[in-house]
Amino acid sequence: MKHIFYVCFFAVLLSSCTTSETNQDSDSNFYALTVGNSWVYKNYRYNINTQTYDDTGVVDAVSIVGTELINENTYFKFRRFTTGNEAGITFCNPNGEHLELLRDSLGYLIRDGGSIKYANNDFTTRAVSNQNWGVIYDQLIALDHEITVEAGTFESTYTQRFAVTTNGEQTQGLDHYYYADGIGLIYDTTSFVTGDNPLIIRRLDSYDFVE
Repeated sequence: MKHIFYVCFFAVLLSSCTTSETNQDSDSNFYALTVGNSWVYKNYRYNINTQTYDDTGVVDAVSIVGTELINENTYFKFRRFTTGNEAGITFCNPNGEHLELLRDSLGYLIRDGGSIKYANNDFTTRAVSNQNWGVIYDQLIALDHEITVEAGTFESTYTQRFAVTTNGEQTQGLDHYYYADGIGLIYDTTSFVTGDNPLIIRRLDSYDFVE
């Protein structure tokens, strides 16, 4: 089926990767895990005719609305509310509310199910999704990559997502994730495994943090 050829950042939800680390890193707040913090992301779609990215009108408004204690670990409740996707644009989030529980464990951004969403200090190649045609991997590439988006210029960690088929060949598709210390997610992309360019780019448009 066609969907097996997607390298999509949502594929990480299928991940079996877990971490045994249970201690919260209380000395830093790399992911800006504070109740009341909010971010706005805009989604841009690749235009094959102009080879540029056009604003889709899809907006992801993300905020931390509370905390939840699970197995003696404090998770932060992220609320994402998406608007502008009445057309159901491929790889953009559907309209409406989505909730996610996350915590920082020594640089690993961990979901309540135990899987790793992001790692800001581990350069090890990490499998995030096993498919019948191959495996999707994440790998941290750099700690000090400068990136400019609508919200400003940030020195960010940079991670790539790529796929390797069962015959050991890496596919063309490549996704990119940027997180800045004290800010969180700055930029991410979503691609087809066989695509030369990401189909959707999502960029931080603005953010508002509590004092």
